[in-house]
Amino acid sequence: MSNLSEWWNALDTIHKIYWGLAIPFTLIFLIQMVLTFIGGEIEVDGDADFDVESDSGAGFQFFTLKNFIGFFTIFSWSGIASLDSGYSIATTLIVSTIAGLLMMTLMASLFYFFSKLTDSGTLNINNAKGAVAEVYMRIHGSRGNIGKVLVKVQGSLRELEAITDDPEDLPTGAVVNVKEVINDNILLVSKH
Repeated sequence: MSNLSEWWNALDTIHKIYWGLAIPFTLIFLIQMVLTFIGGEIEVDGDADFDVESDSGAGFQFFTLKNFIGFFTIFSWSGIASLDSGYSIATTLIVSTIAGLLMMTLMASLFYFFSKLTDSGTLNINNAKGAVAEVYMRIHGSRGNIGKVLVKVQGSLRELEAITDDPEDLPTGAVVNVKEVINDNILLVSKH
């Protein structure tokens, strides 16, 4: 323990500031990273009841707690490295600030682009327009009944209700084209 106090007392003020930032922020950064990889979350007791009607995603969030932790971690370590390399205090402050801001930008960019990778999986039936489908349950001509078709929408095969304006019936197994969507839930198909 005496070696640690001797080491600390031998440091000048600027080194003490950088080391004073490096040690706690590095520990917090490491804990945050381990919790991220193992899926750890901090749970808060409480009851929140509200609706969010937005689908804009996370957006580019530059000023977040994780970014500040990353900033001070990189800021302090690049400052220590700059001082140990013999740079002046002014140069060290510039280098460490730029390194910290680059870290914040990198982290904000990563979270922004990761948020864009999400997919809700909700079917948008309008994406079926123009698709080729196969009749699964017979469809009577001239909108005589509601049958079913198998159609690939948004990368997966779906069984959806369909009608036709064609005068002849569409038997099971017939290949049809989706012309439009009626009432946001029924496909209008045609063999032509």
